[in-house]
Amino acid sequence: MVEGYCVVCKKEGGKTKRAMKNPVIEKTSRGGFIAKGICSNCGKTKMCAMMSKDAAEKAIKSGEAKKGY
Repeated sequence: MVEGYCVVCKKEGGKTKRAMKNPVIEKTSRGGFIAKGICSNCGKTKMCAMMSKDAAEKAIKSGEAKKGY
């Protein structure tokens, strides 16, 4: 499960780290990996999470996220 921080849910007083819906892993301009998706709780906020190369490849291989690069 790919998780990120939701700022909208944080304002409501709940946990800020949530699972992402439809995460896509992309490469940054500096060669790092970032997961982008939508908050599974509120369903309206775009979320991002920085990932290591190993975690990104593991999420793609297991089918949790799609490869976007």
